[in-house]
Amino acid sequence: MNIKVLGPGCMNCKTLEARTRDALNKLNIEATIEKVIDYSEILSFGLVRTPGLIIDNKIVVQGSVPTVEQLQNLIKQQII
Repeated sequence: MNIKVLGPGCMNCKTLEARTRDALNKLNIEATIEKVIDYSEILSFGLVRTPGLIIDNKIVVQGSVPTVEQLQNLIKQQII
């Protein structure tokens, strides 16, 4: 599983990354997590609002910071 956290490095971006790591740990799933902070690269994904979360090249979060439980559900949906 390849995960990208998109955003300029603000507190919401850092929180999203930390919660994503926590959700993965609770699900016992290994994934590669990459931080994308370059605006042109963020725009290339079609993201309109940060922070954003992309799982296997699909935008699953945009402009919000879900709870760990919500992230667990999003991750599970991508596995199916």
